[in-house]
Amino acid sequence: MTLWTGPILPMVALTWPLLLGALTALPAMRRFAVRLLPLAPLPALWLAIMGGQGVTTAPDLLLGVTLDLDEARRLLLGMTSALWAVAGLAAQPMAGKPHATMFSGFWCLVLAGNLGVFMALDVATFYVAFAAVSLASWFLIVHDRSEKALHAARVYIVIALLGEVALLLGLIIGAHAAQSMAIDEIRMAFGDKPLNTVAIALLVIGFGIKAGLVPLHVWLPLAHPAAPVPGSAVLSGAIVKAGLFGLLLFLPDGAFGLTLMILGLTGAFGAALWGLTQANPKAVLAYSTISQMGLMVMAVGAGGAARETVPYFALHHGLAKGALFLLVGVMMAARSSGQRILSLVLAAVVSASVAGFPLTGGALAKAGVKDGLTDMTTLALSLSSVATGLILLWFLSRLWDVKSSDGTGIWAFQVSLPAALALAAFVTPWLLWSDWTGHEPSYMLKWDSLIDGLWPVAIALAASAVLLRWQLPQLPPGDLLQLLGRWQPRTMTLPDLPPLRPDRRKAASVLRERATEMEGMLIRWRFTGVAVPLLVLLVFAILT
Repeated sequence: MTLWTGPILPMVALTWPLLLGALTALPAMRRFAVRLLPLAPLPALWLAIMGGQGVTTAPDLLLGVTLDLDEARRLLLGMTSALWAVAGLAAQPMAGKPHATMFSGFWCLVLAGNLGVFMALDVATFYVAFAAVSLASWFLIVHDRSEKALHAARVYIVIALLGEVALLLGLIIGAHAAQSMAIDEIRMAFGDKPLNTVAIALLVIGFGIKAGLVPLHVWLPLAHPAAPVPGSAVLSGAIVKAGLFGLLLFLPDGAFGLTLMILGLTGAFGAALWGLTQANPKAVLAYSTISQMGLMVMAVGAGGAARETVPYFALHHGLAKGALFLLVGVMMAARSSGQRILSLVLAAVVSASVAGFPLTGGALAKAGVKDGLTDMTTLALSLSSVATGLILLWFLSRLWDVKSSDGTGIWAFQVSLPAALALAAFVTPWLLWSDWTGHEPSYMLKWDSLIDGLWPVAIALAASAVLLRWQLPQLPPGDLLQLLGRWQPRTMTLPDLPPLRPDRRKAASVLRERATEMEGMLIRWRFTGVAVPLLVLLVFAILT
């Protein structure tokens, strides 16, 4: 039996969080469970810094685990592990609170899945990692056990299961078409055949749910506010990137391009506008995430150079949005007006970066994507910065209204965590600018580049004066769910069946014979692997 071949660090990075998660189940370790969280992503962070040293395989695990890093994987792995490490530090005040041990165990499981998505080269490893991200995230959302958390968790798990079934079907069809488990070969095998088109559509559904693609986004504005602040930070900054990366990995360049661009731009503007109706600052940030993810999906649909720079865009968004979510917790822990003002100033700086203010990391991210877009799409991207500026200015006003409710922990330490993420969101795009765009740093100092980043923010500032004076009506999060909630399906009552009393021994014998015959027929049928998940999807749709 061969445990692994190739470099060991990728295998350590993947299994180390699982080991720490298992340790939290030991009675002697339960009180230290939350203390272990910052340690869980450290091997993956070191791997991202050092870079891949070759392919790592574990031939006897699953269907043959294969791990490696290219530049896009390395970039997203580094952002993800850094954000999880900082969020783990931010979670330290949860130590000793109810359900902290369970939260820590599933935190590590979700982290391992999140890292595995970015390292997997084979479809089996990718799917298991993606499923861990999707299903185990339920425990992060439901942690508080409040009515709001339970409702959000119910919505999330229904949509997540639907996405998992769609994703599994699409991957099975792709693996059959390629006659291979390698992700690259599956992507190349997708052609114009009708079944391949169905597979790509299923993959768009499965990955689009996780990425917050409109209209599959409805779980996100419910889940992010319900989760604890550190959980919201990783949900918005890192976990949604798993769906985005799935689209990049499996969809051929140009596949469903126009559809993705339309849905992405719809989310970019629609989510930003709906976010202006939210009172909870975490709900406002959730809609901002849907808006920004819409821009990235639009770039995926545009293909070419724009698609290639999506990981660079995602790097900045993950770090910046993680900082903004953590600042909600910092504001809740503030004990003086000075601490509240400092928190608001830091949030304003990060918000300006997300909106694309000149010379910030967000301006670099959007400028990098613009190189591969048409003139009309470039204009749409610039106009989206106006919407982004509006929703983040609204977030700042809602953040200031947050009341202090958590006096635990050292405030200076708590504010240093989002400050570190904000610094990384500014510095890292500059360090990687030339490698990812091919331009010199002086490109961003040109007058045209400065104007491109300045005018949308200026319009947003002017419009916010009107918005803050005449506020939009406050609506609950969920948008499409609010509309669907008005429709109640008609119930059906079935008549009672008469009691049956057959001979139990004879009935059991006949049942075993029929089951054996059915099993043999299904094994001989070559399409069983696709038909069974399709049947599950049909039953699931009927039940929900």
